[in-house]
Amino acid sequence: MDKAKTLPKKQLPNKAQRHKLFGSVQPGPKTKPSEKSKMADLQNTREDFLFDLDSVGISNVKHPITVTSNLNPTVQTSIGTFKFSSSIAKESKGTNMSRFTEQLQKYHQQGFTIDFKTLKTFTKDLAERLDQKDAEIEVSFPWFFERKGPQSELSGMNHADITVNVSYDSDSGFSINTSLAALITTLCPCSKEISEYSAHNQRGQVTMRVSLAEDFDEDTTDWKEMLLEAAESNASARLHPVLKRPDEKMVTEQAYENPRFVEDIVRLVAADLYEMPFVTKFNVQCRNEESIHMHDAIASVTYDKTQDQS
Repeated sequence: MDKAKTLPKKQLPNKAQRHKLFGSVQPGPKTKPSEKSKMADLQNTREDFLFDLDSVGISNVKHPITVTSNLNPTVQTSIGTFKFSSSIAKESKGTNMSRFTEQLQKYHQQGFTIDFKTLKTFTKDLAERLDQKDAEIEVSFPWFFERKGPQSELSGMNHADITVNVSYDSDSGFSINTSLAALITTLCPCSKEISEYSAHNQRGQVTMRVSLAEDFDEDTTDWKEMLLEAAESNASARLHPVLKRPDEKMVTEQAYENPRFVEDIVRLVAADLYEMPFVTKFNVQCRNEESIHMHDAIASVTYDKTQDQS
């Protein structure tokens, strides 16, 4: 075989020359102060700026977090996507954005576990750091839990999408709202009814948004597990990461025995949430990715238990 030809090595300008080639210029004269105490602070300007602001802050902040659960793994690390905000009176021009991330780093160094006690302390501390009467934190993250095949008992990891929102107001105290979105299997009752054999099914997503009672004790109740069970136990069948043939037989037969419309799903899940004493308000949505239609099927229900007539 012929020896590979050796091509001449390309001669490149050095790095400084390359930067200059692509537009870099030498720094100009510096006339403004570089010491923080001498710098202008526009955000702290006090004047009549026309309107109070409902909220101002930062969002789409990704950061490592620790999540605890009754289900395995009982302690896990995840990635949280945060939003931090507070209100601003019309006399204030703006907020100090760096204080939000300074607060996050402080809690991270202490080990940032996403539980209500920690988040309540975080929001109160944040309001004081911002010199405001209120503050709000919202964090979304994937929560993983072990799921075994119903016959083989082979394990794998499922996940649900969690959002936790904690707000603090020096006058009214704390408010806690949570959301859990889980995937399920549904089998169409109409298809089962009209077909000589078989029935089409689909993958659905149940999303529950709930308000929790002020005295809710997460040390005795894992709300994530409770909401997950409300979604999955009312489905035609649960989803599994590992299914062998005996598992698949059991799951498909279970789905056939428990047909569900999206309307059925949201009503059944709502009934479970209604019976949970720590849930005060809820919204349940279900969206099915239809397997024989070009559209998705959707349904939702909202209920406020605090408005019940005694």
